[in-house]
Amino acid sequence: MIEHAEATPTHHAPQVRVVTASTCTAAVPTQPAAARAAATAGEPGSRRGWASVGAVALGAFVIVMTETLPVGLLPQIADGLHVSLGLAGLMVLVPGVSAAVSAPLFFLGSGRFNRRSVIVVLGLTVLVSNAVVAVAPNFVLVLIARMLFGATLGAFWTVVSPVGPKLVGPAGGTRAITIIAAGISGGTVVGLPAGQFLGNLVGWRLTFAIAAAATLLVVVVQRVVLPGIPPDGRTHLRDLVEVVTRRAARLGMAAGAVVFIGQFAAWTYVTPFLMDHTHLSSDVISLLYVIYGCGGIVGSLVAGSLFKRGVIGSFAGSATVVAALLVGLASAGTLPWVAGLLLVLWGLFWGIVNPGTLVWILDAAPEIPEAASAVNVTNLQIALAAGSGLGAILVSSTTLQTVFLTAGFIVLASAVLAAVATRFVTLVRRE
Repeated sequence: MIEHAEATPTHHAPQVRVVTASTCTAAVPTQPAAARAAATAGEPGSRRGWASVGAVALGAFVIVMTETLPVGLLPQIADGLHVSLGLAGLMVLVPGVSAAVSAPLFFLGSGRFNRRSVIVVLGLTVLVSNAVVAVAPNFVLVLIARMLFGATLGAFWTVVSPVGPKLVGPAGGTRAITIIAAGISGGTVVGLPAGQFLGNLVGWRLTFAIAAAATLLVVVVQRVVLPGIPPDGRTHLRDLVEVVTRRAARLGMAAGAVVFIGQFAAWTYVTPFLMDHTHLSSDVISLLYVIYGCGGIVGSLVAGSLFKRGVIGSFAGSATVVAALLVGLASAGTLPWVAGLLLVLWGLFWGIVNPGTLVWILDAAPEIPEAASAVNVTNLQIALAAGSGLGAILVSSTTLQTVFLTAGFIVLASAVLAAVATRFVTLVRRE
C-alpha cells in the first residue's frame, strides 16, 4: 500500500526551507505568510531588517549553547553537588521533557502575541535559568532551572521559525534563514567545547554565570534592534491531530524517536566516555567537540542534496552509519586516534540524520508545516529525554562501553524501521 504524503492535493502547500544544526532543526515557511508580514515587521532589505536577523541568530546561538553546555560539565557538576554521574545526566533529560510539553502549548496559545515580545521574554527566561544554575546550592534547584530552560527551548523552536523572512521580506528570506542557521550551528559548535574549556578554567558555576551574562547582552541587543513582528494568527488543535493521523508522519515520528533515544543515550555521556575509557585530555576533547560540530554543519549542508533523491532512504543509510560508529566507539574507543576519527564521522552523519527527522514529517504534511514542526519538537524532545534517562540507568548499572554499544543497536533499529517504511509510504520528492 502506498500513501502519498500530500494527502490534500487541492491544497497548495507553502514553500518551506529547513534550517538545521547538529542537535536541532527548524522549518521556516518562505511564503506566503512571510510576504504578508514583511511590510509590518520592517522595511524589506533595510539595514535594520538585517540587523534584526542578526539579533535573532544571536538568540539561536545562546539557546543552543545553553542546551549543550552541561554535556561538557557533567563530571564537574556531579562532583560539585555531590551527586552521581547518572543523576547529573538529568540536566539533559529534564529540559527535554519540558520542551516536549511547551512546544504544542505555544503552538496553540501564542498566535496573538507579537513575536518581538516573545523572543525577548524567551531570552530573559534563558538568562534566569543560567543564573540560577550558577548559584544553586543543591541539585534540585539546578533541575528546576533546567526545567524552565526546557520550556523556553520548546517555545523558541516553535515560534521563531517564520521570523527571518518577515524581517527582510521574501526576496531576502533565504539569506536571512542562512544567517539564523549560522547562529544555531555556532551555538552547537561552541556549547560543548566552551563548557569543557571554561569549566576547567573557572569552574562550572562561573561557566553558567558567563552564559547568563552573554544571554543578557543578546537580550539587550534584541530589545534595541528588533522591530514589532506581528503574528500570523491563531493556530488550531485540529492541525496537530491531522499530522499524527497520517501514516507517513507516524512512521517518521517512530523512526525519529528511536534514533534520538539511541543518539542521546550515548551523547549525554560522551565526555566521561572520552575521559575514562579513551583517556583523552580535556584539551583534546574540546578540540574534538569543535570538529564534531563542524562535521555536523557539513552533514547538514550535504543533507539538502541527499533529500532530493529520497528523504527516507537518506535517513536510513545515515542512521546505519551512525549505528556502526557508535558500536565502533564501544569496541575500539580505547585507541585515541580511532575514537577521534569515529567522533568526527559521528558528527558528519548525525548532521544528515537530524534534519531528516523533520523533513520526513514536513513532507508527510506539507500544507501544515508549523503544526508538523511542533509535533516533531514534542516527539523528539520526549525521545531525547528517554535516551538520556536510558543512558543514566545504564551508566549507573553497567559500563560506559555498554552504554555506547546499546545506543548503537538502538540507532540501527531506527534505520531498519525507516527501511521498512519505504514499503508502505512514498513521500513527495523534494525539488
